[in-house]
Amino acid sequence: MRKLLWPVLLVLAAASVTAGLAVGSNGEANKKTFEYAVGLWGDLPYSTVQEAALPNLIADMNDAQLAFTVHDGDLKQGSNSPCDDALYQRALGWFGSLDGAAMFTPGDNDWTDCDRASNGGFNSLERLNHERQLFFSTPYSLGRHPLQQDVQAAPYVENRRWTVKGVTYATLNVQGSCNNLCDTAPDPAEYAARNAADIAWLQQTFAQAKGNGSAAVMLISQADPGFDATDATRGPVRDPKTLVETDSQPDGFHDFLTALRSLTIDFRGPVAYVHGDSHYLRIDKPLLDSQGRRLENFTRVETFGDNAASGTNDVQWLKVLVDPHSRDVFAFQPQIVPANRVAVPAP
Repeated sequence: MRKLLWPVLLVLAAASVTAGLAVGSNGEANKKTFEYAVGLWGDLPYSTVQEAALPNLIADMNDAQLAFTVHDGDLKQGSNSPCDDALYQRALGWFGSLDGAAMFTPGDNDWTDCDRASNGGFNSLERLNHERQLFFSTPYSLGRHPLQQDVQAAPYVENRRWTVKGVTYATLNVQGSCNNLCDTAPDPAEYAARNAADIAWLQQTFAQAKGNGSAAVMLISQADPGFDATDATRGPVRDPKTLVETDSQPDGFHDFLTALRSLTIDFRGPVAYVHGDSHYLRIDKPLLDSQGRRLENFTRVETFGDNAASGTNDVQWLKVLVDPHSRDVFAFQPQIVPANRVAVPAP
């Protein structure tokens, strides 16, 4: 988890919000309909106040009759919060209360940061293995109506893939805190093996999407890997053409980003990369090619995240409307849970 500026600002270009509703190549506007909706959330809860507000968020997602939901990691704050077994049991209850299929990918606060003394000084890899046993012991998702998924070979069973109505989705265990290369007890060997597995899963996901004729790909991980040099407060700073990190921190993302860029270009269809980590709701297009040209088919989607100083202010979620027959496939709608509004209470 990165230490961030206090506000969670909404950075939504109109073109991004209405993705999938644009004018098609045949000159006719795409229909303002969708096949199904998906819910995205993460970096929650970070306090007892936020935990008490989770039922409001879950009820709101259940009311939306979503095909599935995905939590993109961090079940608690990064410090001064124990990584004891009770944490994961609570989370299992949250996911089990979601009506549809519920997906989850681990976050750095859930395992890589558990070796911090204020979190109990646990062995990080032991905590990840505990999550694997608890959340990922079967080829099915969580939730009241589980969905069967493709599963990467052990030990990387948290990496999942599934296809719904012509769109391919995948989770990847890519972590904040330099992807386990910095912080209290970095583990280069663990990073190297998992990074290779993540890249292989990424390659297999795009190969399957192309083989199936999928209209689009959505990838979900926890880390904000940084894509350029524009925002050092929220992610690693890197040269957008070479994707080399330039802020003197260990770079746990370069090889993954390079593979992601190549595969996105080759796929040609819409690719959405969903993450949490830096607690800043945004939908943008920060990925450039090696010549500095923006990849038009790539969209970064960062979910709502903790703003602990403002209570339930950010205990919200992001709805994705999915239309495989539209040009951009995905349309994004931030969902503000009425009961969790703080700055401007609901009317």
